[in-house]
Amino acid sequence: MKEKKKRFKHEHGSSFSVDYYAYASHMRSWNAGFKVLFSIISLLICIACNNLFVSLAVIFFMGFLTVAVGGLDLHHYIMMLLVPIVFLIFGTIAIAIGFSMRPVGQYHVHFLNLFYIYWSKASLLKAGGLVFKALGAVSALYMMTLTTPLSEIIAVLRKAHIPKLIIELMNMIYRYIFIMIDTHSRMKNSAESRLGYCDFKTSCYSFGQVASNLLVVSLKRGNNYYNALEARCYDGDLRFLEEEKPLKAGQIVMAVIFIVVLLLIWFFTR
Repeated sequence: MKEKKKRFKHEHGSSFSVDYYAYASHMRSWNAGFKVLFSIISLLICIACNNLFVSLAVIFFMGFLTVAVGGLDLHHYIMMLLVPIVFLIFGTIAIAIGFSMRPVGQYHVHFLNLFYIYWSKASLLKAGGLVFKALGAVSALYMMTLTTPLSEIIAVLRKAHIPKLIIELMNMIYRYIFIMIDTHSRMKNSAESRLGYCDFKTSCYSFGQVASNLLVVSLKRGNNYYNALEARCYDGDLRFLEEEKPLKAGQIVMAVIFIVVLLLIWFFTR
């Protein structure tokens, strides 16, 4: 009996690392250029078609690749999707509802006898379509970032002749964000081990101490990382060892079938 592949989880600390998921993904052996191109094409189709069913197909298929094929824990994937979902819900409220001093629209509620909150089926459908379209685009990018390490994405961008300055800034900013996340996680764990969050007053004090020291400590760690680069003859150009990952015919067939299915869904439901 063959042993089943175990799903990976990241439990140490209170923060997660996108790079951890990418390096542990079962899809890491896939060609990086293929994954980047496939996710971008799916994203563009999702936005260009502006179709609810196309968006749903992208969301479910990209989630299937990331979770079932890549091995990411479903709970972690859903928790990461909740971040853009919350922003999207608040961002589309202005599209779904309106305010008026008079009763207008298909549905309305008289709020505190001051004004009317109104909405219609068309506005709700428009807001819902926008949310799912954005989630489709996000899920396509999640598939790329959660299965492809940053070094490989940078290598693909370099081959695509993206300006060197943009690539270097992207890499530095990305690394520094996770330096700050890791620093905050360490400081919070240290405070918790000293009962720094045992009651509300102590929690407020600990939060203030962590917040005030976070930038200083992060800058110090960032400077140490830069010194490490300088000690290794850093000349302004970050170079990574690139692993050869051949493009397989099955992956191309899968991508072509999926894109054709998306176009057929759009054609028959427009």
